[in-house]
Amino acid sequence: MSSAPKTSSLMSVEEYLAWEREQDERHEYYHGEVFSQAGGTRRHSLVGSNLLRSVGNVLVGHPCEVHGSDMRVHIKANDFHVYPDLSVVCPPIEGNSSDVISNPVLVAEVLSPSTADFDRGTKFGHYRQLPSLKEYLVLWQDEARGEHHSLSKDGAWTLREIVGIDASLELVSIGKTISLADVYDKVKLD
Repeated sequence: MSSAPKTSSLMSVEEYLAWEREQDERHEYYHGEVFSQAGGTRRHSLVGSNLLRSVGNVLVGHPCEVHGSDMRVHIKANDFHVYPDLSVVCPPIEGNSSDVISNPVLVAEVLSPSTADFDRGTKFGHYRQLPSLKEYLVLWQDEARGEHHSLSKDGAWTLREIVGIDASLELVSIGKTISLADVYDKVKLD
């Protein structure tokens, strides 16, 4: 999904939250600026939906919750409000309202050409400011490929590339494994 400035004047967090709850489309917020979340491609939607289903299926009977791109994540350290393609939160669930969480253990983004660099760099830097975050996953929409960042016990982030339709992905924050074949089901890859 691409982001484009929605307004030219700065909004306070309170103004953004009140305004956002009245909108039909989603908008991210950072330092007073509001960014519209444009629609994605069919492949982007399929990868995101398949990922949501795959993680949701392995969490049946598990206390953690999986959320799609309609759940806002609040990064308190810098008042960044974002809508990741997937987030997983485990009890106790924190957030200042029913439409926001602030303590996900896992966040995932499906890359779009216009936001790939931002998602893999700057946005990941913002996500790392979440004390609860244990994993960050980015997935390509045109090939069965992902980057899985996980937080080690010593506080260092480790990158593992996952490549190929036969690969599997161990989600250490929830102790579950999913397959890329499931994540890329029905996706026409380049």
